[in-house]
Amino acid sequence: MVQDRWEGLSAEMPMKGKPTIVRCPWMRKGYCMNLFGTLWARDTSWIDRNVINHERIHTAQMRELLFIPFYVIYVLEWLVRLVLYRDGHKAYLNISFEREAYRHGHDMKYLTLRRHYAFLHYMRSDR
Repeated sequence: MVQDRWEGLSAEMPMKGKPTIVRCPWMRKGYCMNLFGTLWARDTSWIDRNVINHERIHTAQMRELLFIPFYVIYVLEWLVRLVLYRDGHKAYLNISFEREAYRHGHDMKYLTLRRHYAFLHYMRSDR
């Protein structure tokens, strides 16, 4: 059953093989965090191809920004949007990195077609 979730990933996604997923008891249930290309989650049963693709989009964003600046921009953008929306979840959903990843997480070929710094489009527009 677990094998079925991973079947075909390497053939459809540019980053080959299964991602590294670390089970972490301090993570909230149903949440996943991508730290330097490694996924951290309390429970992996809900992580499917779309979640992995979403996180791989984040990994591509991190690589473009050389990792540390990605996290700095991520937090700063969340803080700005928190002031704008006065809602932590809405601020999170409107971070440019998240908007790109949520919009294309279902498209398994997106990373092969994605232009560098594509997240900038989502930073400029407020859709």
